[in-house]
Amino acid sequence: MSRIAYVNGQYVPHGSAQIHVEDRGYQFADSVYEVCLVVDGKFWDIDGHLARLRRSLSELDIEMPMPESALRIVMENVRKRNHLKSALIYMQVSRGVAPRNHLFAKGLVPSVVMTAKRFDLDQSDEKAAKGISIISQPDIRWGRTDIKTTGLLANAMAKNAAHEVGAAEALLVRDGFVTECSSSNAWIITKDGVLVTHPKDHKILGGITRATAFECAQELQLSVIERPFTLNEVFAAREVFLTSASSIVMPVVTVNGRQIGDGAPGPITIRLREAYKAKARAL
Repeated sequence: MSRIAYVNGQYVPHGSAQIHVEDRGYQFADSVYEVCLVVDGKFWDIDGHLARLRRSLSELDIEMPMPESALRIVMENVRKRNHLKSALIYMQVSRGVAPRNHLFAKGLVPSVVMTAKRFDLDQSDEKAAKGISIISQPDIRWGRTDIKTTGLLANAMAKNAAHEVGAAEALLVRDGFVTECSSSNAWIITKDGVLVTHPKDHKILGGITRATAFECAQELQLSVIERPFTLNEVFAAREVFLTSASSIVMPVVTVNGRQIGDGAPGPITIRLREAYKAKARAL
């Protein structure tokens, strides 16, 4: 069955989807994106994703391409047209099409692209039951990683470096401190059982899954602190985990080949993952 994509008002076969050669998203990464998770026909954390989309567009002075209500309809249509009950919906909004020039062109009509791919929660749970291995990489990204732009070359380089050594993710380190990962937010659980994650500032992308996981931790009466932490603190942690729309809450069992805790997914991380799923289903 052919996949269906949404491109600027039209639903087209995925293999035929095209954008203009002078779309600024293509030439300058002058665009933002979101990835939303749908499980059993229900969008998880969609309000947060759309709020972050608005913020990212606002930071770049790009207009919302359509009312939020219409955007939700398109997202649901993309899911349905691809006959998927559970999926990851990717949407991208660029400034639009203009003759190539570094200056922002005024009055452009934003370009919108949306695709869907299958998501299997059972497979994700199986992965979480084993945990993943990650490595550290230098954080060489630009200074406004809080804006969810498509300028992801540094992220892709880090992720590829991890893949080449059989790791699932790259833990990014800048000025001696962990910021986040190439496509997820990073957390540690200290020996005292305190959850620690980097503050939400310009050095990280404020993850929507991160925010909901934060709420779940508080509801579970777990102590949570937002502060920078070092790679040595990662190695000494009781547990390490990552959060993102595609991985939800994912336990980490080794970092740079060094075992975390007893080398298995920790009980607090597992508890938090289950709490997150329950909360997302209930919303």
